[in-house]
Amino acid sequence: MTEPQAPEAAKPTGRFTLYLVRGIIVLMGLFVVVSVGMALLTRAGGPTQDQLHAMLAAADKYDVRIKRDTYGVPHIFGPRDADVAFGLGFAHSEDDFTTIQETALTSRGQLAAITGKHGAVTDYIARLLQVRETVDAGYDKLSADVRQVVEAYADGVNYYAALHTAQAAPGMLPLTGKDVVAGFVFKTPFFYGLDGTLAKLNAPVDGPNKKLPVGSNGIAIAPSRSADGATRLLVNSHQPYTGVVAWYEAVLDSGEGWHVAGGFFPGSPFMLHGHNAHLGWANTVNKPDLIDVYRLTLNPADPNQYRLDGQWKAFQVRDAALKVKVFGPITITVHKPVLRSDFGPVMKTARGAFAIRYAGMGEVRQVEQYYRLDKARDLAEWRAAMGLQALPSINYIYADEKGNIGYVYNAQFPNRKAGVDWSGVLPGDRSDLIWQGYLPFSQTPQIWNPKSGYVFNSNNTPFEATGAGDNLKPAAFPASMGIQTDMTNRALRVEETFGADPKITADTFAAYKFDVAYSKRSKVAALIAELVALDPQGYADFAHAQQILRAWDLKADVHSRGAALAILTAQPVLTAREKGKPTDPRAALTASIKTLKTHFKRIDPEWGEVNRIRRGHDVDLAIDGGPDTYRAVYGKPQENGTLTAVAGDTFIMFVTWDAHGQLSSQSIHQFGSATSVPDSPHYADQTKMFAAMKLKPVWFTADQLKGHIEEDYKPKDRAPKQ
Repeated sequence: MTEPQAPEAAKPTGRFTLYLVRGIIVLMGLFVVVSVGMALLTRAGGPTQDQLHAMLAAADKYDVRIKRDTYGVPHIFGPRDADVAFGLGFAHSEDDFTTIQETALTSRGQLAAITGKHGAVTDYIARLLQVRETVDAGYDKLSADVRQVVEAYADGVNYYAALHTAQAAPGMLPLTGKDVVAGFVFKTPFFYGLDGTLAKLNAPVDGPNKKLPVGSNGIAIAPSRSADGATRLLVNSHQPYTGVVAWYEAVLDSGEGWHVAGGFFPGSPFMLHGHNAHLGWANTVNKPDLIDVYRLTLNPADPNQYRLDGQWKAFQVRDAALKVKVFGPITITVHKPVLRSDFGPVMKTARGAFAIRYAGMGEVRQVEQYYRLDKARDLAEWRAAMGLQALPSINYIYADEKGNIGYVYNAQFPNRKAGVDWSGVLPGDRSDLIWQGYLPFSQTPQIWNPKSGYVFNSNNTPFEATGAGDNLKPAAFPASMGIQTDMTNRALRVEETFGADPKITADTFAAYKFDVAYSKRSKVAALIAELVALDPQGYADFAHAQQILRAWDLKADVHSRGAALAILTAQPVLTAREKGKPTDPRAALTASIKTLKTHFKRIDPEWGEVNRIRRGHDVDLAIDGGPDTYRAVYGKPQENGTLTAVAGDTFIMFVTWDAHGQLSSQSIHQFGSATSVPDSPHYADQTKMFAAMKLKPVWFTADQLKGHIEEDYKPKDRAPKQ
């Protein structure tokens, strides 16, 4: 269904998507209604001495070596998968313990005890979605090997924290395997837009929506479309540069066959996309209709009852008991009811009571599916892992050593009743509208080995995913699946670059990836045409701006003298139009003229003067690309008129199997492996290469790594000498 129509809530940028729901801070006056006399003052502490001893002693269970290459990327070797998971937990903590900790506190619903009232909404949502209850109910049903891996990863994080107790937040330790699983349970529904639905159900707050519209690219090229008979895969997710869904690169090599290279999120033991020795995949966000909202009828005599099939039924009511930091270590406990109906979680708002039913409710097997994908040895095993259907959304672009390529518009599609319009807010008094289960994986939109020799996705419709003759037909899928039909500029550019080249070389593959153009069919091009057609009304600067826009070649390269004016004008207009808000293109262009003249003394500065990538105190570089270009860069406005890149292209990987099936790969990260360690040499050592659109080699095997090792150690080597 589509989200209910309501004014947008403000959604701050730069953090995981749950921060987007801070607009629902109005929830029942969360902090206003708490009486001081009822507040429970507590002091949260660190681990006990027994816990600390156990965290240190856990390292004795694992046999692992960490070899960091010359870019600081950890290559982790061990005889068992659990050994490698322990090593990854430790190595990632060395580079980004702060964010791993934030991930754990968020999924536990303990963020407000550390950050104060602004974390309370996130904590309440964790309770509303019953994250902990879901994990408690399903954890023991996970396969034993999966539980062993997540617990080993937690042990690795704990071992690091035990050696650096000052870095751990009060109440954080010890991390558990259940915490690792909870991170997946909590995050996955927000990739397809659950955060937006939660925000829209509540009264708006003042201020425009500041969220950056990010996306992702993935493309696989079959041998038939390569000039040299190679199979090529682009892994190119677009994420925030920092935070709990920012990419971290690692290579894992276990004696039990877990050998992968690619991207990991903080708190994830599993490679989420990249490649193993035989196959690889890229992910992009998709947004099918996976959420249904029901308007409930409350009993006038009892607000804790709702009407269902002609009868009043009581909500399940629990106490959220949110601990909120006041100052220093002092917290208050705020008691907030959490309601649940037969439909799902319930939110009472100024506009009524609504229940939500969404894909992934009660699902705990996300870790199981990622682990099986990581260890798949061929297409059949990989598809079997996808058939677990534990991941509620996300597109998959696949390629392997045999030359197979494929595209899966993956989702847990609700098994909805036929003959019902699921596109709006539904009546909440009918039990026949409570769908159960999902459509089988065989009904998921997917394309395998098309004659055109390529598959792609750039957050666009799955009905344009390959050559025209091989595309899926919308009529083959019921409307109740809610499959998106939109196109992005990036998708249009794929058709105009990769899709127009029948013999792609390694060089052209890279050139197409770093394409910085807007298609003539794009919304940006249409808006430019609209702007140059306006009457300048005697305003000389406006007429000059129209001349610049008329001459612009639709490219966002650093030397362009039209890109700054065009992009600064287009983004607020197009973003507002996507939200159905009225816009004034003339006012937007006038505002851009003023900004550029104020800060750059001209309205046509080079794009690289405006568009910058910055890291720490020493790195400040011009960067090519812009919003929704294939070389995607999303910038945050600064007081000096420039933009600082904060999202878009992040971890990029090129994976190639040559005509003989031999594997090689290259990668780049926007900053470096030391995600939150400013004094590390790897805090920003890849940024210059990233800005120059260059990649580094991935040393996938132990033999390839020889001669490129900067450090070689066991986690216990980091312990203080007795």
